[in-house]
Amino acid sequence: MADKTLVCQDCGREFVFTEGEQEFFKEKGFESEPKRCIGCRKSRREEKGSKK
Repeated sequence: MADKTLVCQDCGREFVFTEGEQEFFKEKGFESEPKRCIGCRKSRREEKGSKK
């Protein structure tokens, strides 16, 4: 496996999906690659948390 450059679906910026992150996703059983960069993932989590 090698690092992959992906594009965030929210902000459109490129981000790197590292080899280590790919291994983590595989271990957890996630079948798809992330669609959002770390910043957008964090914002989305905080947004969901404040709605509870």
